[in-house]
Amino acid sequence: MAKNLVIVESPAKAHTIEKYLGSDFKVLASVGHIRKDTKVDKATFDVTYEIDPDHKKIITELKKAVKEADKIWLATDEDREGESISWHLCEVLKLPKNTARITFHEITKPALENAIKNPRTVDMDMVASQQARQTLDMLVGYDLSDIVRKKVPGAISAGRVQSPALRLIVEREKEIEKFETKFTFKISGKFKKDKEFDAIYEGGAPETKEEAKKILEKLSLETYKVENVEETEGTRTNPVPFTTAALQIEANAKLGFSSRTTMSAAQGLYQAGLITYHRTDSLNLSSQAIVTIAKYIEGTFGKNYLKVRTFKTKDTQAQEAHEAIRPTDITRVGAGKTEYEKKLYKLIWARTVATQMAAAKVAKTTIKLSHDFVAKGEIVIFDGFLKVYGKSKDLELPKVKKGDKMDCLELVARQTYAKPPARYTEGSLVKKLEDLGIGRPSTYASIMTAIQTRGYVIKGENEGETRKITEFVAQNGNIKENLVKEKFGADKGKLIPTPIGELVAGFLTDNFKNIVDYKFTANIEKDLDLVADAKLERVKMLRDFYGPFQNTVLIANGVERYNNARLLGHDPKTGKPIYAKVGKNGGFIQLGDNEKETKEKPRFAPLPKRKTVKTVTLEQALSQLELPTLPRVLGKAPDGTELIAANGPFGPYLKGGKYNIPMKDFDPYIVSLEEVLPLYQNKVASIIADWGEIMIINGAYGPYIKGPGRRNNVKIPKATNPKKVTLEEAKKMLENKPKTKRRAPRTKAKKKK
Repeated sequence: MAKNLVIVESPAKAHTIEKYLGSDFKVLASVGHIRKDTKVDKATFDVTYEIDPDHKKIITELKKAVKEADKIWLATDEDREGESISWHLCEVLKLPKNTARITFHEITKPALENAIKNPRTVDMDMVASQQARQTLDMLVGYDLSDIVRKKVPGAISAGRVQSPALRLIVEREKEIEKFETKFTFKISGKFKKDKEFDAIYEGGAPETKEEAKKILEKLSLETYKVENVEETEGTRTNPVPFTTAALQIEANAKLGFSSRTTMSAAQGLYQAGLITYHRTDSLNLSSQAIVTIAKYIEGTFGKNYLKVRTFKTKDTQAQEAHEAIRPTDITRVGAGKTEYEKKLYKLIWARTVATQMAAAKVAKTTIKLSHDFVAKGEIVIFDGFLKVYGKSKDLELPKVKKGDKMDCLELVARQTYAKPPARYTEGSLVKKLEDLGIGRPSTYASIMTAIQTRGYVIKGENEGETRKITEFVAQNGNIKENLVKEKFGADKGKLIPTPIGELVAGFLTDNFKNIVDYKFTANIEKDLDLVADAKLERVKMLRDFYGPFQNTVLIANGVERYNNARLLGHDPKTGKPIYAKVGKNGGFIQLGDNEKETKEKPRFAPLPKRKTVKTVTLEQALSQLELPTLPRVLGKAPDGTELIAANGPFGPYLKGGKYNIPMKDFDPYIVSLEEVLPLYQNKVASIIADWGEIMIINGAYGPYIKGPGRRNNVKIPKATNPKKVTLEEAKKMLENKPKTKRRAPRTKAKKKK
């Protein structure tokens, strides 16, 4: 029997730690939080906690292990969430207040041994800070979600930190909509002196075709020579170590990972002991780590590649951990189980090594030609940290001197459109939130997930559209006009607000200014830090926020139902008004006023693809209203069954007799009978037996029996031939199917502070 019991959060972490601590230590996992916050007293801010039913068995095992051990060590994660889990363990397992609490920012033998030598007790100030955040989010989320559901069509919920993030995305979309698309003609030239090189015309950008052609004609008649040559040396500075936010930003930009994917892969690497703790605001690297990295660089690349650097975190409240994210063993160049983990580890390894390498040295050359043409070149003369991190492409210019004549091979004036502000990616949104002081390392991934799962934001999938642009080419005194194609407007991977997301953001901005105010939200984060530092009392902090917030809720309850319906014009045939509106399933076109007012049912049509309530035109709406109404009869299947295209709460579907068949890849307004026949025939082919309310169906995971009602299914054993099952046998299988596991009764514990 082990003398020591160590309790951690995850089984994977437990397995790694047990390898290092030896036979005297038994390591068990709480598997996250063992209790849930279920109720908050709005007067006292006392919290009612309930045992998580899924953790009953785990708690029983922990209680048994506690009785058998001589000493208990609480080794949950070193951030505030981990501190809170340790406190819950003390409460539920009835551990004494002086129970040893240990923290470490990497799962290695030296780090664990050092932690065992330097235990402390649970930091109740950190626990209070976590409780304040949780309580605040519960109170705001409950009250805000309730009123948003009442006032905004299609809204599901709203949160304290997610709402400012949604506002950022919506405001960027407004900037894009207001952006005036203008173009100018950018002029460039191809010149030669021993070798060819490109130069840019800096004498102005003409705004019309006529002006561009006129300038190009003039320039094509000129002779060119070198007026000046500048040669300088510069450096490219190394990157700093990874914080949690920086890791998410870089993984999104370089690997295309979502914040959730990045944090999941980082969690796996940390639990396997491969990287340091992955939730951190700190830029610091330990002195021991720096020594090890320096030794590796000198031994692998040479002494001239080494430049030891230390880093200081700008944010004085950066206290989620004490080191940046780095590999625990820098000599391990590759690691990880999954492809995601392997790619992320390689990124972390390269970034960490790069921080201790010499800066890259570059030689820059600028050649100024007559008639306002300038050529710029750059070559790397010492790669430094670029050897492991980053890319560099040399652009070498010819060796020339002042007065040298240049051959002008070609001049081009190309129509160039100004680009609107870029939509946020997950990475750039995390960067913006970090700059504003909104959120903390552990919350960024959940923010990205929340705004998308609620249907307020989607990731773009459009590869872009094609447009024709004008290009004038001057060569050997002749000017030729060409029409060339270019892609524009790609939004793949970009965060785009849905019509409902825009409505929610608008409602909150109009009625809950503080909730979506960036400075106010950032100041709450600072208050939570003050609670953790014992400089602000938890209840005072909550009371100061919640009192004014409740008054705002009462006022907002009296406002009209929120909808940004837009009158597009009137139908030329009937004279009825045509609106673009937002409903619970998104944007739509409406012909006629509401039925309650006119006693006549209006007609509806979907918005055109890639159009919003704000961008759709009257002409486009009229075209959509010409579409057939749903449900729409398509024709008959070979067996005589009538097939009908319809739209429901879960999207478009095909109705064929008693079968409702999803058809998410088809537009129900234009889909043809030929296109849907395979869907119906596949459905019919999957029915092995049909006795009305009871059927045998060949599903994606094998044959099963479907009984009357919802979720009344039972899988047919592999040894049983589904084609030979009788109705009586099917009934018996349904009657004797395994019982659904019942939820354990809840026990309550009230925490007062």
